[in-house]
Amino acid sequence: MDYVDYYKVLGIEKSATPKEIKSAYRKLARKLHPDLNPNDKDAKRKFQQINEANEVLSDPEKRKKYDQHGADWQHADEYEQARQNREQSPNSRGAGFSGSSSGGDFSDFFESMFGGTPGAGRGRQAKYRGEDYNAELQLNLLDAYKTHQQTLTVNDKKIRITIPAGIENGQTIKIAGHGGPGRNGGPNGDLFISFSIANHPTIKRLADNLYTTAELDLYTAVLGGEITLDTLSGKVKLHVKPETQNGSKVKLKGKGFPVYKNEGQFGDLYVTYLIKIPTNLTDRQKTLFTELSKL
Repeated sequence: MDYVDYYKVLGIEKSATPKEIKSAYRKLARKLHPDLNPNDKDAKRKFQQINEANEVLSDPEKRKKYDQHGADWQHADEYEQARQNREQSPNSRGAGFSGSSSGGDFSDFFESMFGGTPGAGRGRQAKYRGEDYNAELQLNLLDAYKTHQQTLTVNDKKIRITIPAGIENGQTIKIAGHGGPGRNGGPNGDLFISFSIANHPTIKRLADNLYTTAELDLYTAVLGGEITLDTLSGKVKLHVKPETQNGSKVKLKGKGFPVYKNEGQFGDLYVTYLIKIPTNLTDRQKTLFTELSKL
């Protein structure tokens, strides 16, 4: 397995705090988001990398295993068990496993113990880890807005998963142990699910923030008033200030998208006003506009 330096991917030090990890991830996610780079394959690849790095480093237990075992962190439990078995084996000559005595790195060790190298296991059948599966799940923006459950069918087996609110377009999550079956007592592979989130007809999402437009009639824009706006969380009333200009923006704090795995936290909703010029004016209306233009 090729080693990926997750700290380098996020541009942080190994001593980074959880807050620094979160900040670095969100900054890169905004920059590399697929919606901002629709035709950039390199940006999509990097976006997947930062999601993977954040998934590991933001979880204390996964981060500990990663720091200890590097590329083989996902097999840390298997490694530890194999090491204990090796130490307890009567053929071990009383010596525990170490990187130098094995003649290779951790990856070589796993290859010999679980990858089927001839003669592995000192006469015992080699254990083979199952194949990893990959799947794509399509969601709409409203699906991604709320935590919900879905049932997937993988190799005729139904798997019920919980999808956290705030999942990103292009993000991949791992369902451990739901890949192909292991052989000779080896562990199952994992299931990797990538999410494809369809565009919303009126609302655009960038990271945790949402963007939409609202039409104002000329009279409300000039005199002020109140309008009702549809959002992902329901209808909200907006107070429009008098003399509102076309293209002006307002921010609705906390009315944006849920922050992934941070329950109760939301981004902001930005609304751009578009002023609709009246058409099919009556003669009386035209006269009044003419009078206004002369004042």
